Amino acid sequence: MATHNQLGKHGEQLAAAYLEEKAYTILFRNWRYSYYEIDIIASQNNKLHFIEVKTRSSSRFGHPEESVTKKKFRYLQQAADEFLHQHPGHYRIQYDILSITFRPHQPPEYFLIEDVFL
Repeated sequence: MATHNQLGKHGEQLAAAYLEEKAYTILFRNWRYSYYEIDIIASQNNKLHFIEVKTRSSSRFGHPEESVTKKKFRYLQQAADEFLHQHPGHYRIQYDILSITFRPHQPPEYFLIEDVFL
């Protein structure tokens, strides 16, 4: 597995643990529809969260959340639409981005952007 894939998988594991600490209930990880994927689907306070996780090993090329483009966000929305079609009954939804940056000799830095719309 390529280093960036390993970093991404590690970031998603840390993201799930971080969200659970913040009282989210993780429902699905890496939920797929066609070639779309939702990194984490979680619930909190009767709201369904579709969470895109972005991880970087430094901020040399910018912050991780900056890599979520309008196109990527549209794919997240399309996957979420299919999820809601397959799992009806969710009336409150939200799109979030969880950014994780690793810095040498420091704990990971988390930045949760809630209720995103691009």
